[in-house]
Parts: sequence; C-alpha cells; structure tokens
Amino acid sequence: RRTTHYLFICVVAVKSTLLTINAGDYIFYTDWAWTSFVVFSISQSTMLVVGAIYYMLFTGVPGTATYYATIMTIYTWVAKGAWFALGYPYDFIAVPVWIPSAMLLDLTYWATRRNKHAAIIIGGSLVGLSLPMFNMINLILVRDPLEMAFKYPRPTLPPYMTPIEPQVGKFYNSPVALGSGAGAVLSVPIAALGAKLNTWTYRW
Repeated sequence: RRTTHYLFICVVAVKSTLLTINAGDYIFYTDWAWTSFVVFSISQSTMLVVGAIYYMLFTGVPGTATYYATIMTIYTWVAKGAWFALGYPYDFIAVPVWIPSAMLLDLTYWATRRNKHAAIIIGGSLVGLSLPMFNMINLILVRDPLEMAFKYPRPTLPPYMTPIEPQVGKFYNSPVALGSGAGAVLSVPIAALGAKLNTWTYRW
C-alpha cells in the first residue's frame, strides 16, 4: 500500500503537468491574457476535470483534484519566477486560479458519496462555470496589458519554439503531444501493476 501511495504522488506530479500543458494555454502572459482567456477556460476546465476524475477513481480519495491543482499552481509560480529572473516585471505573468474550482470538484465527489457519474456531471459543470469566473476576476486585477506588451516585448522565437497558444490545433498532431498523452493514460495502470508485482515478490 505504501509503495502504491508513493508511486501515485510521483505519477500525479508529473502527469498533471503534462496533461495541463498539453491542453494549450496553461499560463496568462499579460500581453495576450485576454486573447487566450477563452482557449484557457475551455482547455483547462476540461483537463482539470479529466485528470482529477481519472486519479480520484484510481484512489477513491476526495482531495485529489485540489492536490492536482496545487501542483499546477506551484509549477506556474516557478515559470513566473523564471520570467522575473530574465528581467520582466513581476506581473508580466498572471498565475491562473485552479484551486477553488478543484475544491468544488472534490466537494462534489465527497458529497455524492464518491459517485463517479455525479462527480463528472455535477463537478465538471461546477468547474466549467467557476474556473472562467475566478480567472476573469484574476485578470481584471492586472495592470494595463497593452502597456506591458509595448514596454516589455517578448523576444522573437524561431518557428520550432513558437509558443503553444497561437497553434493549439497543430500541437495535437505532434509526437510530443501524442507521447505525453499516451504516457499520462498508461502511467497509472503501469504504476498499479508495479505495486502488485512488488506485493507478489514480497509474498514469494
């Protein structure tokens, strides 16, 4: 049991990041925050529910969605710190708000006595409605994006390093997206198999 628990923590930490990033926008750069808002709202609410439900059903433990969202929040703050270290202003990146919506999903899962269908339908609807609202309030509090865009332009990148946001559709056809997506789907059964083999080995 302890082995499975540790494997689960490692799997969620890595795969939640992959799932969320591969969804498209996962961060708000101030100079195009409102341009990416719709894509972000659709992709992140969907991937938060898909990923969290997947892992909640694996463990049966309410709180998984909040843990999932916390990992992505930490990851985004690291990215914010990286841009700040490059000389950009502190609010050049607005950190998205995942945690309150994830808490609603966990609350639904707990309140419906771990009913997976209720968690998907009710919890998914709550996430889809609340995540755009929380992030709209979050972006309203940021100072003028146009001023940021003209004062702190980002460096031009070569074609192979173009950010995900302008070409979300093309990204889904890439080997990187397919590989990481397949890895996200297969990692938990493989981790569970590894834990089972560990148990059999111990008994033997």
